[in-house]
Amino acid sequence: MDSATEACGKPSSFVYLKAAFIAMEPVDCLISLARQVGGGSITTRVQTFILEDCINDNAIKGTKLNHKYIKNVLQKLIVAVESTSEVVEGLYEKFAYYLTINLEDQLLKENNRICKQVTFLLSPGNSTAVDLVVSLQCSLNMLEGDTGCALWPSSLFLSEFILSFQEIFSNRFCFEIGSGVGLVGITLLHAGASKVECRHLPWESVSKSELLIYQPEIVLGADIIYDPLCIPHLIRVLSTLLNSVASEPKANQVGCYRFSQESEDAQHGLSTSEPPIAYIATVIRNQETFDCFLRVATENSLSVVDVTEMVKPLNLLPYMQSYDRSSVHLLRVLPICL
Repeated sequence: MDSATEACGKPSSFVYLKAAFIAMEPVDCLISLARQVGGGSITTRVQTFILEDCINDNAIKGTKLNHKYIKNVLQKLIVAVESTSEVVEGLYEKFAYYLTINLEDQLLKENNRICKQVTFLLSPGNSTAVDLVVSLQCSLNMLEGDTGCALWPSSLFLSEFILSFQEIFSNRFCFEIGSGVGLVGITLLHAGASKVECRHLPWESVSKSELLIYQPEIVLGADIIYDPLCIPHLIRVLSTLLNSVASEPKANQVGCYRFSQESEDAQHGLSTSEPPIAYIATVIRNQETFDCFLRVATENSLSVVDVTEMVKPLNLLPYMQSYDRSSVHLLRVLPICL
């Protein structure tokens, strides 16, 4: 146990601080967390921890944290401390160092990518679990068509859902639709999914025959309900995947969901015995777009149920203040036998 942890007696607080730093949480969030760790102020112990365990080269070896981010952290940290107490001398030296190498960031524009490390804290309350750290290469250029520098809350929520209910996905063939930074796929592998397919299949042009070869047991998607023009294509893909088992029956599997045969799991928003099923995490940014999704789903004999209040994933990212999980809805989608 390091001196900072020993002094405050709250090892989890320092774990949160390190996790927030390598996840490149917004600087204001990091400063706020630093105050919480110090009991209301950024103490000398907290400053030393940030300097030695977060910023020093040995602490971030193997990562490619953005120099501009580190410089901004140091600048706001120093300003926040100077107004109330004494700044650890090493922070000034480190800040001066990052001021002198500021131009180096310009040389990295060809790559224009940064590394964030998202830590899912699985160990609290479970001594046998090991925290899952996922390294993500994120683009700084939103025009690349990538996910950019932001981590979308729906992807984080769906990943927490998978890790909280690993028994649902263990030994199951899972199929993710949509594109993202890879969190969902990595957490599915961690949960023991028997197979995760990674394929470039544009919704607009993928054929039914291409989709039918997969026959997944569980379909997942994060933030895929965003464009009314894409919704008919999305529903067609979902309907084909969720009915693929019905098209080619397998032993002990059903390809549709009968409301008269709801299992106890299904009543709680989960289903482990009646594949295929889809789970979609989404933030409803436009009610008209979401209503369009519901309407087209119904027209294609798909049942969409909001199970957000029935299914509560564990809070595995307690250090991530920028992540608003309350804005995310978890939808369960099943084919209906009429």
